[in-house]
Amino acid sequence: MGQLVRFVLWLVAGLAGLFVIAAVALYFFFDPNDFRGDISAAVKDRTGRDLVIEGDISLDFFPWLAIEVGATTLGDAPGFGDEPMARFDRARLRVKLMPLLLDREITVGTAIIEGLVLNLQENKHGVGNWEDLVADNEPQADNTESGGQSDIDITGIDFLHATVSYKDGASGAVYRLSDLAMKIGRISGMETLTIDGLTLDGTLEGIAAEPSRLRVATGGIEIQTVQQVIALQTLELEVLGIEIAADVEPFSYADGVEPVAVIQIAAFSPRKVMAQFGVEPPNTADPGVLSQVSISAKAQLTPTAFELSSATVKLDDTMLTGMLSVPRDSSGTYRFDLAADAIDLNRYMEPASESASGGDTASATVEIPADLIRPITARGKLRIGTVTLGDVILENVELGLNTNNGRLHLYPITADLFGGTYSGDVRIDVAGRISKLSVNEKIADVDLARLAKAMFGQENITGKINGAFSLSGKGEDMAAIQRSLAGKISFELNNGTYEGMDIWYELRRARALIKGEQAPEAVLPAKTEFSVVRATGVITDGIMRNDDLFAELPFMQITGKGQVDLAAATVDYNMTARILERPEFLRDATAAELDEFTKAVIPLKITGPLAAPSVRPDLEKLLRKRVEDEIKDRLKDTLRDLLGR
Repeated sequence: MGQLVRFVLWLVAGLAGLFVIAAVALYFFFDPNDFRGDISAAVKDRTGRDLVIEGDISLDFFPWLAIEVGATTLGDAPGFGDEPMARFDRARLRVKLMPLLLDREITVGTAIIEGLVLNLQENKHGVGNWEDLVADNEPQADNTESGGQSDIDITGIDFLHATVSYKDGASGAVYRLSDLAMKIGRISGMETLTIDGLTLDGTLEGIAAEPSRLRVATGGIEIQTVQQVIALQTLELEVLGIEIAADVEPFSYADGVEPVAVIQIAAFSPRKVMAQFGVEPPNTADPGVLSQVSISAKAQLTPTAFELSSATVKLDDTMLTGMLSVPRDSSGTYRFDLAADAIDLNRYMEPASESASGGDTASATVEIPADLIRPITARGKLRIGTVTLGDVILENVELGLNTNNGRLHLYPITADLFGGTYSGDVRIDVAGRISKLSVNEKIADVDLARLAKAMFGQENITGKINGAFSLSGKGEDMAAIQRSLAGKISFELNNGTYEGMDIWYELRRARALIKGEQAPEAVLPAKTEFSVVRATGVITDGIMRNDDLFAELPFMQITGKGQVDLAAATVDYNMTARILERPEFLRDATAAELDEFTKAVIPLKITGPLAAPSVRPDLEKLLRKRVEDEIKDRLKDTLRDLLGR
């Protein structure tokens, strides 16, 4: 890259020098066109390239020595094809004659070059077609002896209707800047070369699906030609509709250009940028998102990455701060350490489809983004004050990310969740044909009422929940993964209520039904209090089987076993209940009810959707038990009568 910069400087100075030498020589001759062959031969001898001056050469003398050259072509280096490296339609240069002759002072008026076509190339070995024109082994000027060098003074250089192209032989990428108008301000000095302003405006092709405007402007440039250091005034850049202002620190161009700058990127639309690259913007629930991004940061270009530090990024309504490193090579690693205030992820999700409306979540397929994960290598940390996903609100979120070779690891994940805490370890493996997902998550002291409402829309349960989940599955989408889930799960609910169901009333009603008595009057609102509900389970093929369910109510202990179909979100449990001898908790209980219930083992059945299960006494078992008891009583009476005889 340093050689390319030197070539551009050489090109500007070379054009001026060529015109000055030609003008001085032609000053002593009548017809400058007679010497086009000599000029071409000299260039051939010096560079090995063909210089063809097709147009006329005209010369004016006093007070300016003015030379104008018509269409001219410079051949390319060997191995880079037959197309010329450079050509122009017309070039005009004026030099003050008397200072040049008397004091060897080069004072040049505005140079004009029309129709310049410059074809720059690098072959697959990284060798540029300009390198033979810039010899690295040329002797450098002695800083202590500069008396033999004369300062130059050029009023300016105007490039009109120019085209510059660059081809990377290794990647095959081609970039073209066409319809280019470039104005270079006054150029003065020698060892310290000063350029009073530069503007460039043209059409850029090759970096996006559609051409875009490229505009560059700076108020001044200072080049230390011996030290090979460039200092710029504030640089303004517009490309792809993005406006950037950069305060660039002085940088060397000797071995490679690695500038450091404080940049300000004005607000732009990522959706519009995606469209310019031929990428369809995502369909989001809120079509207004991804419409505005602005950035301020310290930017540095290194040999391997483009780095932003001390960055402030505003994405829509979210403010992020921290650092970000984007690799220059597709095999490099993205690195980040960012903090955000708040983000509502619901706005960025796909809109709810009609097929998924009405709570039919089974038909809403969520695919694993394998094509996005596979090519990316990334490592970083993210902290967010508040994250909203669905109706779930996570606070003080901390997330670690590491992805490589199609394996994404999210760890650690911590957050405050509804008065409690969440921690997680999530792995997604898309390296193979079938995606794999594993999670290891824990929640502690979470408000069950808020969690149930946010996740299931339920408003009928209260308490605290603790839980641990270690699950894994595989499939092309989340539905398939749910069906293949395997692992372990445990949970415990403490000190809560289940509203809409009064188990004590249901037991009394079932007893009355069996005995043919009138049902007791219900106490509204119906609810059941519990002090603890806990269970552990093993999951196979998306179905959790549990054999140790235990629940304690103020007046009852329940044990049971059953299963939960996680994919279908249904529950099927058989339980037995024992009424405790705690009459203070048994509302309106008769003596007969207390006597029967405290002696009985009562079967219960839980079935239905997981979000709103039905809890009822198992009447079939109750009736069977009653019949069995009556038969036993009759057998006892019969035996007693027989023995009495």
